[in-house]
Amino acid sequence: MVFVLTETPQPRPARDGPARSEVWFHIVLVLGVSLGSSAVYAVLNLAETLSRGPLTDAEATLNQVLSPVPAIDLLRQLASIGFALVPVLLALYLLAGSLPGIAVVLRRIGVDGRRPWRDAVWGVGLFLAMGVGTLVLYQTGRALGVTAAITTSALNEHWWTVPVLILSALRHSVVEEIIVVAFLCDRLRRIGWSWVTIAVLTSLFRASYHLYQGFGPALGNLIMGLVFVWVYRRYGRLAPLLIAHALLDITGFLLPQLLAR
Repeated sequence: MVFVLTETPQPRPARDGPARSEVWFHIVLVLGVSLGSSAVYAVLNLAETLSRGPLTDAEATLNQVLSPVPAIDLLRQLASIGFALVPVLLALYLLAGSLPGIAVVLRRIGVDGRRPWRDAVWGVGLFLAMGVGTLVLYQTGRALGVTAAITTSALNEHWWTVPVLILSALRHSVVEEIIVVAFLCDRLRRIGWSWVTIAVLTSLFRASYHLYQGFGPALGNLIMGLVFVWVYRRYGRLAPLLIAHALLDITGFLLPQLLAR
């Protein structure tokens, strides 16, 4: 399948926006307090893992217990999710230029209720396509010894476990798609980068902060990034990407829990 990033009206770089140096400062600022630091730590974790032995013997655990005390664990889980959304607000604020303008930005990037059914159909379709591809790449990576064994949740069973896992999945969806797609695409277009370059580099960045899981998931996220940028460029709506990403993570976090019962 070949994706062509054709020219469409939305979103376009603004001529009266911030200067190039200010745009780069925005990018460094947002990534420095969010996924940029995650990418650095993911690379370091991968290097440490490889220094210990092959990736096939390594394990990567998502949604870890943060306290042996259940009530404190719940509060820490919620605090972690809440603080992770602050860089998203920063990104939206920088895109808008003012607090009231955030609503306008959300409409411009396609996070609104104008096309709920179309967004839902595209979201579910992307979820199914990416979900199958993710499973194939994970199993292939495990067979080739280039992917760690991934445990999507190590949380103990409490009444709040499933809601917290769902909130965690939504957090990942919102953080990654708003920052990597909506924010970075807008900022990089403002400094004159082509959509092809943006698609490749943002997809490589998306892959980088998943490297702690091994090369299989990183490759899967690279492909996912290319597809997501193409969809966003083609239709100018972020909502389908948010839906697809949320469904992928909700399924990944909850299905192993349900099958283990």
